[in-house]
Amino acid sequence: MLERLNQAMEHIERHLDESSDVEELARIAATSEYHLRRMFSTLAGMPLSEYIRRRRLTVAGAEVLAGSETLLEIAVRYGYGSGEAFARAFRTMHGVGPGEARRTGAALVSQPRLAFRLTVEGNSSMHYRVVDRPAFTVTGFKTRIPLIHSGPNQAIIDFVRGLDKSARDQLEKLSDQEPRGIVAVCDDLDPSRAEGTELDYYHAVITSAPVSAPVPEGITALPVPPGAWAVFTTSGPAPQAIQELWRDVFTEWFPSNPYRTRPGPEILRTRLSPDGTEADAELWLPVERETTR
Repeated sequence: MLERLNQAMEHIERHLDESSDVEELARIAATSEYHLRRMFSTLAGMPLSEYIRRRRLTVAGAEVLAGSETLLEIAVRYGYGSGEAFARAFRTMHGVGPGEARRTGAALVSQPRLAFRLTVEGNSSMHYRVVDRPAFTVTGFKTRIPLIHSGPNQAIIDFVRGLDKSARDQLEKLSDQEPRGIVAVCDDLDPSRAEGTELDYYHAVITSAPVSAPVPEGITALPVPPGAWAVFTTSGPAPQAIQELWRDVFTEWFPSNPYRTRPGPEILRTRLSPDGTEADAELWLPVERETTR
């Protein structure tokens, strides 16, 4: 897999002056477009499309400074339909327009080529099970937050702190399905999973549908159809152990097992130590078996 990813990176370099063909990159990497985008974003910390854009503008920047071609010729070569569109993209990355950069020899920003190196990972077992679940409902308080890859997500902390305690206690009593108790639910994530992209976050419980008991004011219901779920468990420092579990599932477990994700929310049940520094967590992801590997 490592060699194939690097072959895909080399293909990008050879075709920076052409339209990106993610289908071809996925074929070279021997995976699906969906998994390539998700794996790349997890490993590189940016979407695949953003990396390609930055590499193009890096090479274009060197050609701008070289001065051997017109700015419009460079713009067209790297996929921009007009000099104005090229100038906007160039300024966004480099902080200066291409014309000014050429006149003044301004310092530009460089996006290095990415190469994936071998490190020893996956040397500890990942505990999981796959279960079939009938339809259920995510019932809880909902907000829109940015995705954070590492460290506490302050938007979640502030949202939960702002909820009325009695309403939270009332909500917890509605839990009648696994995973039981208050859970964190993420839905409508950006396919790139790039840091800073937004998602729907629910401070919620899993319930039967419909809920017969009275519900607190401000509650939102998210119906979830029947299907298979992969359930992963971990223990360790909070929030690092949980964030590393999420990362390892997508970069190690999916490429090693005959499953792929399917549409649906991602559910996290967490139990914190009294001082909040350690966590036992259970991550539920909607999955389906792949027909071919």
